[in-house]
Amino acid sequence: MSNGSLPARRGALGGAALLALASLALSCGSGASGPPENDAKPSPAESGSSAGSGPDGDAGGGSPSSGRDGRGPLAGKVVVIDPGHNPGNRKHAREINKSVDIGTGRKECDTTGTATNDGYSEASFTLDVARRIVKVLEAQGATVKLTQDGSRAFGPCVDERARIGNEAEADAAVSIHADGSATGNRGFHVILPAKVKDGDADTRAIVGPSRDLGERIAGAFTRRTGSAPSNYIGDKGLDVRSDLGGLNLSKVPKVFIECGNMRDARDADRLTSATWRRHAAQGIADGIGDHLKP
Repeated sequence: MSNGSLPARRGALGGAALLALASLALSCGSGASGPPENDAKPSPAESGSSAGSGPDGDAGGGSPSSGRDGRGPLAGKVVVIDPGHNPGNRKHAREINKSVDIGTGRKECDTTGTATNDGYSEASFTLDVARRIVKVLEAQGATVKLTQDGSRAFGPCVDERARIGNEAEADAAVSIHADGSATGNRGFHVILPAKVKDGDADTRAIVGPSRDLGERIAGAFTRRTGSAPSNYIGDKGLDVRSDLGGLNLSKVPKVFIECGNMRDARDADRLTSATWRRHAAQGIADGIGDHLKP
């Protein structure tokens, strides 16, 4: 999960702690300390690290290039997909620990995120799912922008992630994450922006459309993946927060989705499956499409 998490829920540490604990992954979840982030990948049959790799790399929905010719049900729509964290963050503790303004206060630029007990990092997971979503949405005619594609050294910071969506004048923005909570805590949840008016944060205009976006993603995610809503956070898979810079600073409809709990073995089995990630991406894309289609 991204920077700005509630202390009671999140164990993600900033760069100062990373300097002392360079070999440890930071938890994205409910106070659990992450395992070493060695970027271990799932088995070759399950890796699917690229949106177009192998049979499970086919995100479905037709040719990924068809979104560039102005045709399809989402033609003219702009979507920003934000893969949470960055695989390089753990090598840039000082930079990601930089304080940024999130409207309601100041928070770290970013965090490393969490990982499964076998070392599959959240940052690798979010990039994989994001790339799959891009293929599905482009096939339906949408213009899709990523906040980062794994090519930059670290970040972007949470305020820049929001700014990318704002400058794109996105019709919808979704930040992809996985949680790092205690064993037994299972399921997904979608985080909606609270009504905030403080400093540079003013979410009043996006609270309503963001809720519609989140509800549609939650429904489609369940249908596609078979995953149940979280049994430990939120109500029917929806949670409202005012402490996340990526939401507070957004001027466009935006939600976060925590696709599951990487620290629970049963959820981790799903999150490390390329087939399941394909379904997850399709569910998120379906929800976005349902929100955007007339």
